[in-house]
Amino acid sequence: MSAERRRIEETLSALKRERDELALKIHLAKAEARDEWKALEAKLESLDARARPVAKAMGDTAGGVGASLEMAAEEIKQGFGRIRKLL
Repeated sequence: MSAERRRIEETLSALKRERDELALKIHLAKAEARDEWKALEAKLESLDARARPVAKAMGDTAGGVGASLEMAAEEIKQGFGRIRKLL
């Protein structure tokens, strides 16, 4: 086999290995994104269930509770950002 042909075959082989590694990473990223999504869905449902009664009854004295809900909402928003980066 000529050196040129061997170089071409090595290049193709390296590209195929890289393709396979990237395909696996993409697959794992999708799985990671799905797991993150499920966790965030549960957090959002919980936040919604807690926030509705608080929002109805909220007065000036409920500022701490409102801040807590805002922190939970920010955590969910950041999780959605992490999912965007995975996709």
